[in-house]
Amino acid sequence: MSDLKDTNPKDIVGSQKLPLHLWPTTATAMGCLGLMDGALKYGRANWRAAGVRASIYFDAANRHLAAWFEGEAADPDSGLPHLAHALACLAIIVDAEAAGLLVDDRQVPGGHRRLVDALTKHVARLQVVHAERAPKHFTIADAPKLP
Repeated sequence: MSDLKDTNPKDIVGSQKLPLHLWPTTATAMGCLGLMDGALKYGRANWRAAGVRASIYFDAANRHLAAWFEGEAADPDSGLPHLAHALACLAIIVDAEAAGLLVDDRQVPGGHRRLVDALTKHVARLQVVHAERAPKHFTIADAPKLP
């Protein structure tokens, strides 16, 4: 960033620090609701006392993201947005890993990256093959409206 003021030496020092202003406060607010729900159910910062398994929070985050992507805005148990829960899950993983309390039970590394890279090469080819078509791409806006 080159918005440094010649008159303030703090700008030079501050611009070399972690840019916390880049994280949206909306995400913080949403994640706090998910963490509050967990605090009321399990105790505040319980993962810092007991540690957590990566797979449990990975699965929970994926379930919430999948439900949200399928058009379900709120978790039926808590009534909170699925995105609040997903953010809370990710925050717990990050915090537990930083504290050395994450039980790393992730998969044995396989060929994921190699496969994704190989399959991605087909995207441009398929776009060319179907360039003349103009199909309708359905979204949540096309879902039937229930009474």
